[in-house]
Amino acid sequence: MSGKITVILLIGVTLVFGIIFFYFQNFAYYSKVSNKEVIMVNNKLIKVKEYLGIRSDVSKLKLRGCFKVDPSLFEKFDEDDKASPLSAPFWFKCFDYEEIQSDIDKGLLKAYLAEENETLGIDRYIAISKNGLGYEWRQLNEIFVK
Repeated sequence: MSGKITVILLIGVTLVFGIIFFYFQNFAYYSKVSNKEVIMVNNKLIKVKEYLGIRSDVSKLKLRGCFKVDPSLFEKFDEDDKASPLSAPFWFKCFDYEEIQSDIDKGLLKAYLAEENETLGIDRYIAISKNGLGYEWRQLNEIFVK
């Protein structure tokens, strides 16, 4: 009888731990951002509309954002070929990193380095479509990626 109790307790504790772990990985550390009206790109303020983003104080890499912007404001900026968006939590629907990367590769989105070493070793990138849809994220730079 004690073997059954041990197995049930082990499975119960594992299940509870798994649920708590899932919650912390996907929900607990994120905060939503929706009141952003400008983004900084190469030390220039760019007005954005309908900004919807997430961020975290735990990790600087957890920034993701979606917005609308006038694409002509980016004509003077140099494109960057190192842009590689990171995944977002499943519930943040506007940021599909696979689709964003595919559109960058196809030339449908133009990617720009918005700020190099925003935090040591972490760069902030944006990608803009011809119709003004924009995305923002942070990724590791050469200091940490070798």
